[in-house]
Amino acid sequence: MRKWLWDIIEDNTTRKGRIFDYSIQLLIFLSLVAFAVDTLPALSPGARSFLYFFELFCVVVFTIEYVLRIYVAEKPFKYIFSFYGIVDLLAILPFYLTTTLDFRALRSFRVLRLFRAFKLVRYNRALKRFHIAAKLVREEIVLFFVISLIAIYLTAAGIYFFENEAQPESFSSIFHSFWWAVVTLTTVGYGDVYPITVGGKIFTFFVLIIGVGIVTVPAGLVASALSRAREIEEKGIEDSEG
Repeated sequence: MRKWLWDIIEDNTTRKGRIFDYSIQLLIFLSLVAFAVDTLPALSPGARSFLYFFELFCVVVFTIEYVLRIYVAEKPFKYIFSFYGIVDLLAILPFYLTTTLDFRALRSFRVLRLFRAFKLVRYNRALKRFHIAAKLVREEIVLFFVISLIAIYLTAAGIYFFENEAQPESFSSIFHSFWWAVVTLTTVGYGDVYPITVGGKIFTFFVLIIGVGIVTVPAGLVASALSRAREIEEKGIEDSEG
């Protein structure tokens, strides 16, 4: 039984495996569409009732899938704490939290239903490359975010010392300056808060130059990692055929 289930759930080279994969993909897509439709303000009670029961159906199917994947896994705990295992759990967890516990704050967990989109990664070869690429540049991305956080802090502190006296309301503390630091380093520049002193403008010029690098570095890392992921994938295919 376990081997038979594994062939259906994990092996998409068979006809049953492909049917299972395509069915789950379709259900994921429909559940995401239903989630978007559910946010429409003018829905009739009948439509909302239908969406609720459809969500219930999706949760039941995804729950059965999650349990079966644990059952057929060679190392169940490894799957549970893997990327796919966590995504599968987050895809069903919000429903159980919001229906079993009557806390309004837990309603916010419904947004975790969007994690179902990540379930599609498992079923698409091209999307799987993102998973491989993420592993390849995991340390570089973590290092980049740490450096980015340091840069944001230094930028917020710098603009505070330049602009605090001239604009005490907008730059009343380093914490209040974080918003300006984020939108400036990311080169978004909403224009809601901006420097008016000469020192602040010069400082902003250098921050914007640094911000261009902060925006482009992750794109370069991901592009390079995707190329390496494609090479790894093609090598794996060649080895399996050989």
